[in-house]
Amino acid sequence: MDSQTSQSSQASQSPHTFQVDLRGLVDLLSHHLYSSPKVYLRELLQNAVDAITARRAEQPDAPARVRLYAADGTLRVEDSGVGLTESDVHNLLATIGRSSKRDDGLQEARSDFLGQFGIGLLACFVVAERIRVVSRSARTPDAAPVEWTAADDGSYTVRTLPHEARPEPGTTVHLVARAGAADWLSAERVVSLARDFGSLLPYDVRVDDEAITDLPAPWDRSYPSPTTRRVALARHCHDLFGFTPLDSIELNVPLAGIRGVAYVLPSAVSPAQRASHRVHLKGMLLTERAEQLLPDWAFFVRCVLDTDSLRPTASRESLYEDETLAAVREALGERIRSWLTGLAAGDPDRLAAFLSVHYLGVKSLARHDKDMLRTMLPWLPFETTDGRLSLEEFAQRHPVVHFTRTVEEYRQVAPIASAQGVGVVNGGYTYDSELVEALPSVRPGTVVAELDADTVTAHLDAVDPAEELALSGFLSAARAKLDPLGCDVVLRAFHPLSVPALHLDDRAARHEQARAEAEEQADDLWAGILGSLRGSAPRARLVLNHLNPLIRRISSLNDRELIGTATESLYGQALLMAQRPLRPADSALLNRAFIGLLEWATHPSFPEDGAR
Repeated sequence: MDSQTSQSSQASQSPHTFQVDLRGLVDLLSHHLYSSPKVYLRELLQNAVDAITARRAEQPDAPARVRLYAADGTLRVEDSGVGLTESDVHNLLATIGRSSKRDDGLQEARSDFLGQFGIGLLACFVVAERIRVVSRSARTPDAAPVEWTAADDGSYTVRTLPHEARPEPGTTVHLVARAGAADWLSAERVVSLARDFGSLLPYDVRVDDEAITDLPAPWDRSYPSPTTRRVALARHCHDLFGFTPLDSIELNVPLAGIRGVAYVLPSAVSPAQRASHRVHLKGMLLTERAEQLLPDWAFFVRCVLDTDSLRPTASRESLYEDETLAAVREALGERIRSWLTGLAAGDPDRLAAFLSVHYLGVKSLARHDKDMLRTMLPWLPFETTDGRLSLEEFAQRHPVVHFTRTVEEYRQVAPIASAQGVGVVNGGYTYDSELVEALPSVRPGTVVAELDADTVTAHLDAVDPAEELALSGFLSAARAKLDPLGCDVVLRAFHPLSVPALHLDDRAARHEQARAEAEEQADDLWAGILGSLRGSAPRARLVLNHLNPLIRRISSLNDRELIGTATESLYGQALLMAQRPLRPADSALLNRAFIGLLEWATHPSFPEDGAR
């Protein structure tokens, strides 16, 4: 009994071999791993280049040729690579997941190969219903050529051929298109894909007699002059990306095995837009959509480069996020940073042209990089009450650099502050308030202060106490009308005379206003909680200009109701002038004030001709 149990246990533990549904695997590749069927040609080129690399590792003088021939829904790819024996065919082509790079002592040369995952010819079933491979080994010259033929149902046959079937070492791959995929094997499509994927490959690649490789790469060529080089690279950018760049930046990082160029976009783009770059791996195009290649702040360039150090993902269509990629990203960012500082030091005209389009990207960089902020300080433009200036020039004009955090706040105070000689920077745009606050760190002694309602009011001239006392009735009526809106009324004298009223608030006042509104709409429990949060935050203010003729006429009225209507009108007009968003209560007030003024103007007690 024990013996039978032991035998049964051993039988149940015997290993089994996975069965692979090739049709299902092809569907997985075409719909999930690869973004497009076009990758089949990259796989063919990759296998051919790797085979040549393997042969040259043992025979440095071996020929290095790849030839492609497309016609009538078929494709033939010939290479002068290392080739395969019958044993290699069984071990490599017919076993999913195996790769010749793992065998025959080539592990140490693995970095010279493009392929890393052994998927190989399987990807060709995305466009082909049948694959035929004829190969002859360069390592075993006496071995007969071998033929491997496979169908997309998972079946395959292997046989040896006479020596004359393949006189020279190497491999020939024959594809027959599956139904509906013949266009992928057309001559025109094959030329286009081969040039796109293989233009930088180090070997002689041709479709029929048309050369595909175009070496050296444009950034590695010698040119008669810097101007000629710039023109040639601009032409290359236009052919590749479809735009003529503002400038080109060399991306030469020898320690990371990177050579390439970054092209500066001629028009502004959103910082949130993910930039796509072209990356070649040992000459083979890896991806056109490498989004993580550069730091986020460098969204104003598009790159094309060749590398032998970065690691591809399993699909070989993007880059693997690892320490190497992080180091490369930092190194490329440093090259772009150096280009910017070089322009600042030696070519201010080109820098000005660049900043007129891409100042937002430089501001993004400068807020994290003090050296860049110090370098760009004389060049970065800001909206100020003195016009569009750099922070350096503005700080030279004003002992205190005031700034607002929102565009709305700036629009409220800019005309008044300018008339009073108060310098204000609009910090409401992206990155601007952060840069203004960082100003003292790179310009010691500079005083920076956020502008609030108290500061503005303090710079406005007070009205003579006797005159203000005489207008106490008018001010009382005006304050009573705006008190429900959380707004105080003050009287000041300021320029320009044409401004009758100024609405001032700050973030604290807006927070208190929002809390009060929420308290009104809340149930008893929440109203109590919100009420307990009521603080001594400053309220918004409507500053009436005592120098304005209209204010003087309104302040002389004796009708409290008419004073209230006029005050509401001034409040609404001040909000509109500041371009503040209107709350429902503000809109209702504007409508009420407008109707009230119309009723007053058309009151039947006045003559029909409108005479007063």
